[in-house]
Amino acid sequence: MMISKKAERVLLYLNEILPIVGCELNYHKDYELLIAVVLSAQTTDKSVNQVTPKLFSKYQSLEELANADIKDVEEIIKSIGLYKAKAKNIVNLAKELVSKYDSKVPSDKDVLVTLPGVGNKTAGVTRLELFKADELPVDTHVARIAKRLKFASKNDEPLDIEKKLKKAFPQDKWGKLHHQFIHFGRYYCTAKNPKCENCKIRDFCIEK
Repeated sequence: MMISKKAERVLLYLNEILPIVGCELNYHKDYELLIAVVLSAQTTDKSVNQVTPKLFSKYQSLEELANADIKDVEEIIKSIGLYKAKAKNIVNLAKELVSKYDSKVPSDKDVLVTLPGVGNKTAGVTRLELFKADELPVDTHVARIAKRLKFASKNDEPLDIEKKLKKAFPQDKWGKLHHQFIHFGRYYCTAKNPKCENCKIRDFCIEK
């Protein structure tokens, strides 16, 4: 596909400062990744990585988690946001994976979004990470960067932003770009006090 000079410059700059990027959630099994992404909603990856070792140590299989007492799960993950709803979701998610999908995480996005606690972003991250699918999930960092660089409008919802980014960038760049936008938003173009001084794409930014 032909891409704009702006998109080309953004890719070049992100490849320069963030050549190697990836998921920062820790996991060892496919379902652990899915559960970690569910837990990460409105919470930092760092916070999730602090609770998942204890969670997956106590419940060492999907079957054990499916039979867990929700109150016990709440106690383990109570340091993260929305922990009560998340505890209920991950226990019910485990039940569905065991009963309907032979204890395996399905790759089909339409199936994933039917699971407890799994929305479009969580399904996209899971497909990107586990199945190397061409996905460009939009979290708060991706949304902020897309809006600041005027790839999306101020009031766009995540699905709108995802569609616009997919249209602006080649499909084979989506996965890496997702991670680059997250890292750029997390460590450079932060919500407060962004590091604008040396940014080579600042001329595209609405806040310049």
